[in-house]
Amino acid sequence: MDNLWAEFLTTSMRSIIRRLVEEALYFKKLTPAIENEINYELTRLGHISDADFEALELLMSEMDAGRIKLIPSP
Repeated sequence: MDNLWAEFLTTSMRSIIRRLVEEALYFKKLTPAIENEINYELTRLGHISDADFEALELLMSEMDAGRIKLIPSP
């Protein structure tokens, strides 16, 4: 049971920024809503972890390569 609890905590405590990046990668789109939430989290936290930084680097490199489409604001 302890292992299941630890796994749940690890999954549920994953960074919001990394979850947002995963969403953008999954849908192959960076929407204004995802971008706004990422910016909000960066402002709210006031710092960025190494894992979040790497996730954002991956998102930017995928966008630079044209594999992630930037959706403009309406």
